[in-house]
Amino acid sequence: MESELAALVPIAVLWLAAGIVADGLPRLDRARALRRRTGWLLALTLTGLGLTAAVLAAGLASAGGTPVDRAAAGLTLAAAPALVVAACTVRRARRLRAGARTFATAPGTPAPHGLRAAAAHPLIGLPVQVAALATLPPVLAAAGLDLAAGAGPAVTVGGLVVIAIGVRHALRHSRLAERALPAPAASMVPVPAVPVPAVSAGAAGPLHV
Repeated sequence: MESELAALVPIAVLWLAAGIVADGLPRLDRARALRRRTGWLLALTLTGLGLTAAVLAAGLASAGGTPVDRAAAGLTLAAAPALVVAACTVRRARRLRAGARTFATAPGTPAPHGLRAAAAHPLIGLPVQVAALATLPPVLAAAGLDLAAGAGPAVTVGGLVVIAIGVRHALRHSRLAERALPAPAASMVPVPAVPVPAVSAGAAGPLHV
């Protein structure tokens, strides 16, 4: 039991930390801070991916019944969101960090709304946070908590939490993307026509030289 927790707890802590960092990226209004936090996110996610893959591979190679095998069985739920992180989140985080680097010329340089909208994209925060949630049940089970009795309600609550997180990311991304849109040019604003009063011939006569 202790060795099983020794394999699961570091992975869960890494994914939880990555989820917290990913959730705070859109709130950063300075380009240098955004670049630094995106680097933290990449380090945490890559380490979490490496440890998750190592435990899963060790579980496949073991004979069965060992603590590593039980830890790998518990991490099967986190395998799908971890694959999404590897395929989508890491690539988007690298592009976000490269974009923030171009603006981080000074400590006080503001982060454009376009970069903050990219940081709020659901494919950055949602897969990481779902992976973090998926690592909690095996940790609780390894700690001795019986989850079999409430498996049905737990799955329902977990699904609702995932939907709520996804909707929150989508709304925040949409709001920041709207702010990133360019303002309408002055030439595109219609100017109302001002009627010019007609001048009668009699009134215009004295003006001739």
